[in-house]
Formats: sequence, structure tokens, C-alpha cells
Amino acid sequence: MAIATLLMLCLTLPAFFYYYSSILYENTMFVTNCKIGWRFPDMKISPRVDQLQKSDSKAVDSIHVKKDPCTGRYIYIHDLPPRFNQDLLINCKTLSKWIDFCPYVSNDGLGPRIIKKSWYNTNQFMLSVIFHSRMKQYECLTKNSSLASAVYLPFYPGLEISRFLWSQVNCSVRDAAALDFVTWVREKHEWTRMSGMDHFFVAGRISWDFSRIGGGNSTDSWGSNLLRLSEVINMTVLTIESKKPYENNEFAIPYPTYFHPSSINEVHEWQERVRRSSKERRRRYLFSFVGGPRPNATRYIRGELISQCKNALNHRCKLVNCVENKELCKTPTHIIEMFMKSDFCLQPPGDSYTRRSTFDSILAGCIPVFFHPGSAYIQYLWHFPKNYTKYSVFIPEDGVMNGTVRVEELLSQISKEDVSSMREEVIRMIPRIIYARKKLNKIEDAFDITVTNVLERIEDTRRLIRESKDLSRTAGE
Repeated sequence: MAIATLLMLCLTLPAFFYYYSSILYENTMFVTNCKIGWRFPDMKISPRVDQLQKSDSKAVDSIHVKKDPCTGRYIYIHDLPPRFNQDLLINCKTLSKWIDFCPYVSNDGLGPRIIKKSWYNTNQFMLSVIFHSRMKQYECLTKNSSLASAVYLPFYPGLEISRFLWSQVNCSVRDAAALDFVTWVREKHEWTRMSGMDHFFVAGRISWDFSRIGGGNSTDSWGSNLLRLSEVINMTVLTIESKKPYENNEFAIPYPTYFHPSSINEVHEWQERVRRSSKERRRRYLFSFVGGPRPNATRYIRGELISQCKNALNHRCKLVNCVENKELCKTPTHIIEMFMKSDFCLQPPGDSYTRRSTFDSILAGCIPVFFHPGSAYIQYLWHFPKNYTKYSVFIPEDGVMNGTVRVEELLSQISKEDVSSMREEVIRMIPRIIYARKKLNKIEDAFDITVTNVLERIEDTRRLIRESKDLSRTAGE
């Protein structure tokens, strides 16, 4: 009877708990991890640490229950056909019309190693690959999709669409992979559980590249229609810039930087080095700007900022014009070193509102200066402090454009105490905006923060669906 009872206990307890029991009577049965055996007087079984008791009592008749640390955190990775990911890396020479992408796909998307082991020449559009590599290391993966709280789709749409962005290719060609992708996903049984609302993927480029309106054979429109497909609207989509950051399914996460540490010590060492650059008065420039002009842009703020930088007194501004110095702009060490010599780093809009340079400046402890709220404040809601005045300066672009605001004059009025306080906040942000090569102990990086928020969002959606069903059931009674 006792054996039958224990067998029923093992079979009926939920699968996501670990169960331990220890019955220490001589000549009695013991149960460990739902395996049944017999203990005899001549056998010596050492108890685990959690079974030791301060008293000398021979009997412990309690069942120890340890909660599964992955409860609510399990993620299932769909095994997508290689045409959606690995084939793109193999055919890396086709990924861009302008540059050779093959060096950037090395080291799981981190790119070629530079200087030390944790620094890489990482391309800003490789986040889908980097994220996939970290997902494969995630501590709560499951091969049983019925246990998963979320389903991750290792699709590389940013690399796929990059093959056609500057080519005269009609819309049907640009949309083919997106349509193929949603068709494949929709046919899997995991889709039926929540109609894709528990699915997520990383787009790897700005959302404008996937938000084309219209179709047909037009060749003069931009991008694909991936984000406009009804199936994708149900999913959680992670981009490096969101076109509609307050929409339900699209969330901006940090651009990848050049720093991908493998330990918490490397992070702390870098943070201390950045602090020392200020204490030792190495920041010789009040502000700096790395970028090129946008003469064809409607609002030509970059040209005005370049002019103000060149005319700054006593060389208080450091400028790297990426039209005149293309190689310097492609050299990670030069960019980071220059930012480490500056108090403030200008981050005006360029081809889009956001810039990878924002994250390079934070990595170097350089306080970012924004000219449009779409460049940061309404984008990286999971990763940046809500109070933007703690880590940045905001200068409305209208004041710069109409000549009423001189950037040098405004920045020089900020007290040393405020500059020091903002810089310390920027340094504290560093772990939150980097993608470590592997899980770091005790701190969360951009990957960890993203996964946590995706899971919370999906759980909120699941709760709303459940409450809606309960409400409908109550109304029908």
C-alpha cells in the first residue's frame, strides 16, 4: 500500500518541481527523485546537505520540495530550416552590395577580434546572429514546447533583406522570405496555442526596413512588408529602432557594441578604466561628434553641428567627419578612445532617429547629447533609465537649426558636479547595453534584460487572454 501511494505521488506531482524525500528508518523504503529502493541496515547512504538535521533524531518524515528556478522562464527554440538563418551566413558575400560581410559573421556574429579577447569589430546589423548565439546558451531552454513560456524564432530577417535594399528588385522578391517564414511558423502546432502571441524574434535592423506599404512589382519603395503581416503582428518583434515604440508588438533593444565580455570581472575592470579617464583628466574635449553630413536630408542639423564643432573655441570639440575620414570611422579603437577623451558626445539623427554611436559613447563614459526624443527616450524603454536627465542632455533641434542655441555655450554651463553625476550614471548603464559573450554572474546584460521583459510581456498577454475567457464565461452564465 505504501509503495502504491508513493508511486501515485511521483506520477501526479507537476513536472516542473524537483521532489526529494528522505525516510531514514532502518529496514524501510526511501524515495529520491521519484526512484524507489530499499534501505537495509548494512547499507550506508549519506544524506544531502539539505537533509542534515541539528537534532539526533533518526527519522525525517517530511518531503522536501524545491521550486524549479526555470518555472515561467522556459523557452523553446524552433528549429527553422537553414534558409532562414545559417544559409545566409554561408552566403555572406551576397549580404551587402557595398561591403564584404563575411568577416562580420565570424565568432557567432561578433566579428573579428581586436586588441583583447573581449573586443570585436562588430557590425551594427548582426544582432540577430548574436542574440541567437546567446539563446543557445540560455539556462532555461526546453525541448518540450508544451512546457515553454515563450517560443524563440532564430530568423535573420535583417541579413535577408539587406541583399535587396539597394537593388532594383520588385516587392514580390523582397517579401518572399517573410511570407515563407510566416507560412512555416503558422503550420507548426506551437502556433495554435496562442496564435503566435508567445513567439518572438530579433529583426536585426531598424523597423523601417520591414514596414513597406504596398506591393506589386514596384522597385522604388523601400524594404519588405514583414512587420505588416498579420502573423508577425501577433508576435513580439525586437528591433534596434522602433518606428512605433508604443505599439503592442515592437520593441527597440540596444545596438551591439564592440565589447563582449565573458566575465563580470572584465565588466568591472572596464568600468573602472572609464572612471579613471575622468579622474586623471584625460577628457580634454568638451564635446565630440563622429559622423557625416546629410546634405539631402530635410532637416540638416548635422551640417550645423559640424560647423559649430569646427568653430569651437580652444579646440573644445573633436570632430571625425565620416565623409572625409571613412577609415577612422570604421576603426573601433579610434572611436572609443576619442569618446573617452570627451565629456559629451553629440548624437543627432542621421539616416534614422537612432545611432549605434549612442551605445559606443555610453561604453566610453561619454554623456550622450540628443536632439530628438526618438533617438533614445521613446526607444530603449527596457534598458535606459526613465529619467533621461540623469544620463544625457537634450537640446531641441529647432534651437540649433534656427541659430538660437550654441552647443558649446550650453554644455559649458553644466556644472562639474552635474557632469560627474551624469557620467557615473552612464558608467552604471554599461552592463545594460552590452551583449556579453556568455551569461555573466550577478549582473544582467542587454540580452538578459530583453529576455526577462519579453517573458513578462508574454505572460501579461496570457493573463489578459485568460481573464477575457473568464469574463466571457461569466457573461454567458
